[in-house]
Amino acid sequence: MAASLDISGDFPILARQVNGQPLTYLDSAATTQKPQAVIDAIRHYYERRNANVHRAAHALAEEATAAMEDARAKVAALVGAGDARELIFTRGATEGINLVAAGLTDRLGPGDEVLITELEHHSNIVPWQMLCQRSGAALVACRVTATGEIDLSDFHAKLRPRTKLVAIGHVSNALGTVNPVAALIEAAHAQGALALIDGAQAVQHLDVDVGRLGCDFYAFSAHKLFGPTGIGALYGRAALLEELPPYQGGGEMIEHVSIERTIYNQPPYKFEAGTPNIAGAVGFGAAADYLAGLPRQALRDREAALVSQAVSRLKQIPGLRMVGEPRERVSVVSFLVDGGHPHDFGTLLDQQGIAVRTGHHCAMPLMERLGVPGTIRASFALYNSPADVERLVAGVEKAIEFV
Repeated sequence: MAASLDISGDFPILARQVNGQPLTYLDSAATTQKPQAVIDAIRHYYERRNANVHRAAHALAEEATAAMEDARAKVAALVGAGDARELIFTRGATEGINLVAAGLTDRLGPGDEVLITELEHHSNIVPWQMLCQRSGAALVACRVTATGEIDLSDFHAKLRPRTKLVAIGHVSNALGTVNPVAALIEAAHAQGALALIDGAQAVQHLDVDVGRLGCDFYAFSAHKLFGPTGIGALYGRAALLEELPPYQGGGEMIEHVSIERTIYNQPPYKFEAGTPNIAGAVGFGAAADYLAGLPRQALRDREAALVSQAVSRLKQIPGLRMVGEPRERVSVVSFLVDGGHPHDFGTLLDQQGIAVRTGHHCAMPLMERLGVPGTIRASFALYNSPADVERLVAGVEKAIEFV
């Protein structure tokens, strides 16, 4: 099975060396590596189709427009969106969340609340703080347990009629916790609240179907699922996108402009002001195609086995302790080693060609809740192997000798 599921050869960068050692890339929660198919699609666009999209009459523009809209349909299908017009291209999950926060400003006021959790990435905290500052609403966060899971009793206690929006990460970038978002969305709707899901860490690892989830908004990024940086997508229910005001003004997002007034374009275009990241969209579509061609369930099963292997093997190292042990998790293993700062271990591992992430992982409230300054985070993807786990374990053991 391992041989048939080895896709590492699809990713050119994984063949290189770092500091004289074979690269062991365990930082996919920060960004995934890119398969040759995605690299080729972007290059082909620039070599053969480069033009601005929409409204032009020449062949290159028509081809570029078709390529971008084809990519929109592929990405929409990837997350189960029934209508590609519900899929807005953004710069990433962060911009998607900010777009919703900006659009909801006039809907909230004093006495209203936005409910998040202590697990959230800063991208799913700061935009809501800004929204609350603009609107007079209050930001409320439900607690996280010592194992790194949402305290569901606290969530339900803080979900109340004044809650207008629930914003929750599908998967924690810091701990890998898989949150029960379907049940939380249902609870939010029962209180009359909208539900936004930060899916930046989820789409690569889970079968995401926004229709089955029932969420109002779902934000995610291409670079977390083998696509290019600088582009992402926001799914929004059609009726809500019709109601929300534009996020930015400029070209592309208009139907008609006079000095006195503007008639806005229909969604998704009214949220895509200016020349879009066309090559990025093409690469995003190629990533969706690449994923569609993989035996994803078998690869996910193997990835889950790698996480279990990593947890089991790391726990055998004296002085090492896991940070967060949720019952359901994907991709991420976070840990600390007695007597050494996470950054020191990150440097020592890098000297051995092992790429991990260290620090607070843009989740400072979570780190404070868990009582740690940060962690060493190893994060896995579909291209990793059991050998990568063993290199990590050997690397940590060697690093301990130097601290």
